[in-house]
Amino acid sequence: MMNVDIGGDGRYATSRSKPYKYSIASWKNWCEKNDCELFVLTDLLLPNEEMGICWQRWYIFDLLESNGIQYNQILSVDADTIIHPDTPNFFEMTDNKFTIVEFDGSWDWVCRSIENYSKYLFNGKMIDWWKYFDSGFWIINEKHKDFAKSMTEFYHENKDTILQLENTFHVGTEQTPLNFMVQLKELEIKHLPYEFNMNDMARKEILTDDLVFTKIGWVYQFNCIPNNTENKLTSYFMEKTYNHLYGVEDSNG
Repeated sequence: MMNVDIGGDGRYATSRSKPYKYSIASWKNWCEKNDCELFVLTDLLLPNEEMGICWQRWYIFDLLESNGIQYNQILSVDADTIIHPDTPNFFEMTDNKFTIVEFDGSWDWVCRSIENYSKYLFNGKMIDWWKYFDSGFWIINEKHKDFAKSMTEFYHENKDTILQLENTFHVGTEQTPLNFMVQLKELEIKHLPYEFNMNDMARKEILTDDLVFTKIGWVYQFNCIPNNTENKLTSYFMEKTYNHLYGVEDSNG
């Protein structure tokens, strides 16, 4: 998990990272129950302007090995998530494949992202949109070392184009290129259902004060929330969800 305060504006504002403490606490709890180790990266490897934070997580093997952390499988998960304490051990569901969660967010955004990255970065090659996944949750293992290296190499070889696309079309950073790379390299994939990374919950009308989403899934991602001025709604729902699931007195009433 990456918890880096970039101290910028918009999606990189300091206010965005303030509720991540609830995410970290929930994942720490789950890891202790399931004999896993939580590693939280708090520093950038390169300036964000040079290489976006989401791209930097593809140095994941170098990070773990340089910190003396042994691993069998590795989950990379976004810091705007909270995991239910009773979540089944998804590491037992991977079949030792590149494991991701079905995407179920804005398909308009996805299709525009695929079209633009296809045209300007992948020489017109296309991917199957129905295989598209959110990059906020993926599981890899030792045999994906070469793929991780190919991601960082691809970025540096195409850095100027990638940065221009990110700043021009605003259709994501590494998520769509990652989907292209996975499909074009024909990696073996294991899909987990939406319950293991419930993104874009507001659009589904389940991001509600009664926390109905906690009754229908395991991992909750607090993204794409409308009218989320200074990330106040992210903070509100992450704190409220954590308090509800982990028996803490709810300061939000």
